[in-house]
Amino acid sequence: MNPELAGAYAYCERLARTHYENFPVASRLLPARMRPHVAAVYAFARLADDMADEGARPDAARLADLDAWDGCLNAAALGAVERGEPHAEVFLALRHTIEECRLPVELLHDLIDAFKQDVTVKRYATWDEVLDYCRRSANPVGRLVLRIAGHDRPGLDAASDAVCTALQLTNFWQDLEVDWTRGRLYVPGSIWQPAGAREDDLTARRLTPAWREALGDVAARTRALFQAGAPVCDGVSGRLRWELRATWLGGVRILDKLAAADFDVFAHRPSLGGMDAPVILWRTATWARRGH
Repeated sequence: MNPELAGAYAYCERLARTHYENFPVASRLLPARMRPHVAAVYAFARLADDMADEGARPDAARLADLDAWDGCLNAAALGAVERGEPHAEVFLALRHTIEECRLPVELLHDLIDAFKQDVTVKRYATWDEVLDYCRRSANPVGRLVLRIAGHDRPGLDAASDAVCTALQLTNFWQDLEVDWTRGRLYVPGSIWQPAGAREDDLTARRLTPAWREALGDVAARTRALFQAGAPVCDGVSGRLRWELRATWLGGVRILDKLAAADFDVFAHRPSLGGMDAPVILWRTATWARRGH
């Protein structure tokens, strides 16, 4: 690998280390050959997500930035990277990863499309609408990781989609307060409205019985997706198997913490910490015996 490309991958890895916030125990388990490629994909997605979340800027400006990012992706896919452009290192590394791992570029475009939706869509009417968002915001990541690992099987993709959607949903319920301050609500109206929940209560930071009912409903649906996707953790081999098991267990542990707190994220936002790592690693090692 030439020094310029090595430097580009190192840039992506530094960015991934400084921004990686969900399920950090799992990141150390990736096979070494995969880490630079995963870092390139993560850096690309992380920076685009940041553009969508820059709430102080007008929507039009954020959408223009995402359009430009999409244009850089198109150029990189064709083998052209503008040196000197902001974050050119990301596209230099990503171009090599696309070629080396034969990544479907449409999966990367799906991610940008989802980030654009975050700028323009603040409410969801139905569960299917939320799942469609996850299809573009989360599921591509799992499929890209599988392609980087050399896997391309429909059954494995379907299980990966279920886990990635479950992880995305868990993050929504975990970050309910954060998203609400940005004007977003991912709990669909078809669930919270029949429960009698009110948006005014979220503004007042009150987790009423109605909101607990609604969150209990979406958490149960999320847990079912984790169960449906568990086979992906055994459908791969080597270190990636450990990575996926740890990621799955980390997501379920967050969901368990939410339920234990009766979903009151206004009082405390559940997250993974140092005390969780030994538990997750132990359950990773005893996965087969535990009957997942």
